Amino acid sequence: MSTPAPSPKTGQMPVIVSTDPARRPDVLFRRRMPEGHQMSAWWMIGAFLGVSLAVIGLMTFFPGGV
Repeated sequence: MSTPAPSPKTGQMPVIVSTDPARRPDVLFRRRMPEGHQMSAWWMIGAFLGVSLAVIGLMTFFPGGV
């Protein structure tokens, strides 16, 4: 036990900041799109209908009535 334990690094640590948000490590499924690209409104309409149908379908498993 005569050897000293390694001491942890203290002080400021360099932070590498990427200027490209698509390359951030916390973003998993982001895709690069051309400048000015807009998603079609039909995707949002389809998503709304899909979620609505899923909720209505799940509600059939719960008995209703007052």
